[in-house]
Amino acid sequence: MIGKEGAGAGDEGNGGANAVSRDEPVVRGTSGAGNVIRRLFQQRTRLWQQTLPEDITGPQFTVLGVLYLHGAMDQRTLGHYASLDKSTAAPIVERLRTRGLLTVERDTADARRKVLALTPTGRETVVRLAPCAAQVEDLLLGDLSPAEREQFFHLAYRILGVHDTT
Repeated sequence: MIGKEGAGAGDEGNGGANAVSRDEPVVRGTSGAGNVIRRLFQQRTRLWQQTLPEDITGPQFTVLGVLYLHGAMDQRTLGHYASLDKSTAAPIVERLRTRGLLTVERDTADARRKVLALTPTGRETVVRLAPCAAQVEDLLLGDLSPAEREQFFHLAYRILGVHDTT
């Protein structure tokens, strides 16, 4: 956290009596949860870029991984499994389709639905990159014991309001 240097700056007239109560929200806003989450995200992004041997983003890998693990599905179901809203998922799906990693076809039973599936190249890509993605997690959480990792995920999912992480 940011130290208290400068706490009460601008409070010279009242002897700093209100400095702590007035500055506390500033300290929390600059070094609280949001700042820590941002720094974790930056560290993960840096590790991801350094570790993965090709240009694929974390969300793109997640989409490929969900399709690998669960098979072909409609875009709404994919968004649920990958925790992506429609406006985020659509451009990711399009980039992966353009790269030949997945197919997008109309559902024969319901033409309004788009069914997504991995191509053979997409399947090979996710299998080849999975150890690298796992290595990023190990690098990011490497200083935590198994119990601390479990607690980290438990707390993070609780903050997100997710009770079933399967």
